[in-house]
Amino acid sequence: MPQPDGRRPPSAPDEQAEWERRLAFDQRSAPGDSDQREGQDERGGGLARRLGTGDAVVVGLGSMIGAGVFAAFGPAARAAGTGLLIGLVVAAVIAYCNAVASAQLAAAYPVSGGTYIYGRERLGHWWGFIAGWGFVVGKTASCAAMALTFASYAVPGPWWAQRIVAVAGVLALAALNYRGVTKTVLLTRVLVATSLTALAVVVIGIAAGGGASTAHLDGWTTGGAYGILQSAGLLFFAFAGYARIATMGEEVRDPRRVIPRAIPIALFLAVAVYMVVGVAALLAAGPDGLGDASAPLTAAVDAAGSSALAPVVRIGGAMAALGALLALIAGIGRTGLAMARHRDLPGWLAAVHPRYRVPHHAEVALAVVVGVLVATVDLRGVIGFSSFGVLVYYAIANASALTQPASDRRWPRSLNVLGLAGCVTLVVTLPWQSVLAGVIMFTLGLAGRWLVLHRRQAEALS
Repeated sequence: MPQPDGRRPPSAPDEQAEWERRLAFDQRSAPGDSDQREGQDERGGGLARRLGTGDAVVVGLGSMIGAGVFAAFGPAARAAGTGLLIGLVVAAVIAYCNAVASAQLAAAYPVSGGTYIYGRERLGHWWGFIAGWGFVVGKTASCAAMALTFASYAVPGPWWAQRIVAVAGVLALAALNYRGVTKTVLLTRVLVATSLTALAVVVIGIAAGGGASTAHLDGWTTGGAYGILQSAGLLFFAFAGYARIATMGEEVRDPRRVIPRAIPIALFLAVAVYMVVGVAALLAAGPDGLGDASAPLTAAVDAAGSSALAPVVRIGGAMAALGALLALIAGIGRTGLAMARHRDLPGWLAAVHPRYRVPHHAEVALAVVVGVLVATVDLRGVIGFSSFGVLVYYAIANASALTQPASDRRWPRSLNVLGLAGCVTLVVTLPWQSVLAGVIMFTLGLAGRWLVLHRRQAEALS
């Protein structure tokens, strides 16, 4: 007998089990259903579906064309020399595998939460928690790094002035997100256009300055295969923004069609931009010049003989960091919403604003935490730590996609295997300080969840 949505239950045992799993998920996630999701704030309801394909692509670009293109080439050059171009290709390939896994999963589970939800549904609650914890912790650190990057470009003054500007930027963008996702998309369009224009001017200036030379590409790599993989892990930091699209499942119109289209489009556009900028910067300053610079693109412009373009670099860096920070605040807030709905974070964070239809408690809490971080902690080396958390997140996404049945598959399983293996490889080749910090943070998160579950079980038995 067909179901109300037109689907027929399959006859094969494995297909029947999958059908029952999906039906149960749909019933839990249906807007207006009388059985609220576990931990969901009943007064909040669901998020508003407002975004089309173009909007989702812009949000993804706003996440990727951010601080990474202005900052990540420096540490990547120190790790691999000119071999960072190979690392960029490796990062892009793994990012593509992760993108199609996320798109395939998002089409099957079109609700907020991204891999936190996918891991829970496909692998189990603990795997979902690991993914969600990695995303929230890693991206919270990324928010602080983006805010500090914005301030360093916007205010090349004393450190205390930069911290004040960074905190002000976080609060302003959190307030914008609080007012609703439509306004977020409008501002993101402006920021992405400004950043891309600035990058185009920088590349043209490097080409016309007369200082660029292919001699800077001599000595292909200084770090060998390990250095190339480490640079790929660091550069992956710049590609990770397409997760923002997958976490918008409750805000996209026709998510089963829009999300699978928007993620690869945004990724390919970002890869093209990064490759052009990376080649231009290497031709201008060489790997040593980039590796020694705190602002690699400014160093490249100066080395090319186009110092007059330094203001363009500063404007582009500030706008790009703002765009990435804007999208990150919204994405983390929605993952926090999903985790709170399932009681993996405090239930207070599950509230959705009755007017603006955004997870306002989660976004306010995030703004407070990030504001404290940028005011008190030096996070210039946070790229590796953020990459650790995000790579773990995507390893679970690939493992989750690997378990999907043929009826839900849009891409071959081999891409999931490649993505999973690639994420694990890049994690273990990150700088050891980043690996150690990541292991400690995940250990604390898992221990905390175990203690909470143990206490709940004890209370239930008492």
